[in-house]
Amino acid sequence: MATTTTNPTLSAFEESLAALDVELTRTTVDDFAATLDDIVRDPAVGVPLPFDVDYPDSVTVDPTPAAVERATTGVTPASYGIANYGSVVLPSTDSGAELVSLYPELHVPVVHADDILPDLPSALDRFGDAARDDDLSAIVATGPSATADMGDLVLGAHGPKAVHVVMIDE
Repeated sequence: MATTTTNPTLSAFEESLAALDVELTRTTVDDFAATLDDIVRDPAVGVPLPFDVDYPDSVTVDPTPAAVERATTGVTPASYGIANYGSVVLPSTDSGAELVSLYPELHVPVVHADDILPDLPSALDRFGDAARDDDLSAIVATGPSATADMGDLVLGAHGPKAVHVVMIDE
């Protein structure tokens, strides 16, 4: 779904993701399942999302460890997007969002447009309040996993080879 962005924070997020070669697809709650179905590669796994959306049948929700290991795509919530870095804040969840975000080759974090913040201090301020109140933890992920420790750049060494952000607009 093509959407023109006039919000400077959302524009910065889009530009930062593009600089990282991370795809972004914007969608609505009503179109979420169809949008996600076009993005995921089979087999796909996901964890419950804190949005009022339905997963397509192509995504196995609450997967077993074996299903996560076989998965090509993992779909997880992102608490926030950090516009100036193109990063997403991935919450630790009881449903195993960390594993679903790290094991498959393609990670699809889902974030709400209202939760795109301009910079890291803004994200840490907002997440810090929730973390203290609810004893939460999270990781800040920026683009696909990459390392050049042993020479050439290798994608997917410690996590996904590719990331495709889905942003829910109202």
